[in-house]
Amino acid sequence: MRSFLSGALLALLASTKTSAYPATAISPGAVCTGTFSAISASDFVSNLHPGWNLGNTLDAIPDEGSWNNVPVVASTFDTVKSAGFKTWLQRVSDVVDMIVARGFYAIVNVHHDSWAWADVTQSGANLTMIEERFYRLWYQIGTKLACKSSLVAFESINEPPCNTEADAAEINKLNRIFLQAINDAGGFNPERVVTLVGGGEDSIKTSEWFVAPSGFPNPYAIQFHYYSPYDFIFSAWGKTIWGSDDDKSALQSDFQLLRDNFTDVPLILGEYDASPTNTEPAARWKYVDFLVKTAASFDISCVLWDNGLDHLDRTAGTWRDPNSISMITNSNESTTNSLPGSTEDGSATTQSSSAYIFHQYGTDVTEQSLPFVFNSNTLSSISDSTGSKLSLGTDYSVSGENIIFTAAYLSKHLSSTTAPGIVASLTLQFSGGDSSPVIQIVQWTPPTLSSTSVAASSVSGSDLSIPITWGGLPTVAAVKALTESGIYLFDDWTVYLGPIQQARATYSSHYNWDASHVIITSSAISSVISAGESSVFTFEFYPRDNGVVNGVNFTLTV
Repeated sequence: MRSFLSGALLALLASTKTSAYPATAISPGAVCTGTFSAISASDFVSNLHPGWNLGNTLDAIPDEGSWNNVPVVASTFDTVKSAGFKTWLQRVSDVVDMIVARGFYAIVNVHHDSWAWADVTQSGANLTMIEERFYRLWYQIGTKLACKSSLVAFESINEPPCNTEADAAEINKLNRIFLQAINDAGGFNPERVVTLVGGGEDSIKTSEWFVAPSGFPNPYAIQFHYYSPYDFIFSAWGKTIWGSDDDKSALQSDFQLLRDNFTDVPLILGEYDASPTNTEPAARWKYVDFLVKTAASFDISCVLWDNGLDHLDRTAGTWRDPNSISMITNSNESTTNSLPGSTEDGSATTQSSSAYIFHQYGTDVTEQSLPFVFNSNTLSSISDSTGSKLSLGTDYSVSGENIIFTAAYLSKHLSSTTAPGIVASLTLQFSGGDSSPVIQIVQWTPPTLSSTSVAASSVSGSDLSIPITWGGLPTVAAVKALTESGIYLFDDWTVYLGPIQQARATYSSHYNWDASHVIITSSAISSVISAGESSVFTFEFYPRDNGVVNGVNFTLTV
């Protein structure tokens, strides 16, 4: 979903032709030596699960690695393979050999071209030009990669914008042009697996409007993407919880609709993500567990989106959330994972999470009980970051599905005056499943900002970075934004949401943070100026309490 321009890696041929696309190939197709081990689309899709997406890397602007990532190196793929992934998705050319040499399946696509010259929804779009250029682009890619093995598949175009049934019909036509081009390019391409797409690669639009081209020999699968619910995945409107019956039903219904409409077609979930950068761990693990198992129940193979700020720290070669990766690479429909309890009720005024043991600075240390969903498993052990195991009965006990940490054990890490921050991490092992949740022990106090107000006009036109002294977890949970007269600065309809979502802004669009700052975006500053009123931004942190205690205010004055 969040990437750019891999198609531009292969230069387009100049053309003065005016036909929709060439009736015949623009040059003789490739001729390959050797053999091609043909594979069915069903086997290709089954074998590629679980997959990993090299997001926002080779197509970054202005240079490879400009967007959150270092340039591609071979060791990255060794790390990915060792984690249990089998597929590399969505980039072109010289890295394909690097990938295939490691036994990966590879899917090559045209990426952000879909939002530039190939956007069929633009007012006055020259569809003839788009079709001509699309054919020539795929003819070149097809020629370049014509002799690659059957481990390499092609995807026509990433997330082509689509608003109407007429747009969808044009995208169906682009799928046909794509198939024509790669077949004209020769080589092994007529036998190669392809993944075709519907409007936006959205599950619902694909279900409604996708029609597969006929008359081509290629085995095909349908690829779709899933970043739903938007507010949880993208931290919008204060939604930091997931896992209610309604949440699960919505995801299951979306997958069911697609499978019911394409009962005999292999399906690939080519992008999904619940990022450790901006989602709370207990909610994230519930989401990953349910998504992976639901996809398996509908015979849908999954490819994880990873843009460099998400799962794999490509410089360090380490995974930011090993528990999610374990569930993604190992779980199936029947896996019973043990998961931490957390708030699921959207009407709640506070948020609990058993991924943490929170202790407030200045208070006495007492025992803490964390609810878990054991799913018929038993707790086998708890280990600290040194590998030492905690003692059952002395350090902790289990009562029903609650894990109780004694005050004596917690006092080894905490006191009323322990410096705020993450003071210890504990890894839980269970008798079954693929989940090994990590509990972080956190000393917290409300953070402090270097200043509490500034004139909006003085910072207009750029983001405002405010130095912060963190008071526990170095992350922002949510941001409330109100004008001085109490008007919601963004999205006034959020008044109908639960208390910890009302008046909340959207991550990245309105706020952000880094290691030493909280950030108000230029867009949010413009909104304050447009409102004509001073506005208060309440930065909220974990544990969430509706900003009553664990929050700090910053005012943009007008």
